Amino acid sequence: QVQLVESGGGLVQPGGSLRLSCAASLRGFSFYSMGWYRQAPGKQRELVTTIGRGGNTNYADSVKGRFTISRDNTQNTVYLQMNSLKPEDTAVYFCNAVGLVPAQNYWGQGTQVTVSS
Repeated sequence: QVQLVESGGGLVQPGGSLRLSCAASLRGFSFYSMGWYRQAPGKQRELVTTIGRGGNTNYADSVKGRFTISRDNTQNTVYLQMNSLKPEDTAVYFCNAVGLVPAQNYWGQGTQVTVSS
């Protein structure tokens, strides 16, 4: 049973920081592309950032320069460091794992991030 378990969400003031973690029970974790998505109330789920097998990263324009994704293949964990948080970052954040051969796509249960004063 594949599981992606997110943690680290919470309530933070504007300008603050949070670090999300996603622990994955995936065999061959290093071969998966990992990502973070978010979904705000009444909105569609959107891509935040991804990190490939080789460590290449991709960010949504709205988070560039503020968020950093990283992965630890020895711990089967991916992280999202979020700095300079804004109220518009408020959402449920989901961890995602994509394997290519065979095609696989897994999601975590999500963790709530609320940015408010």
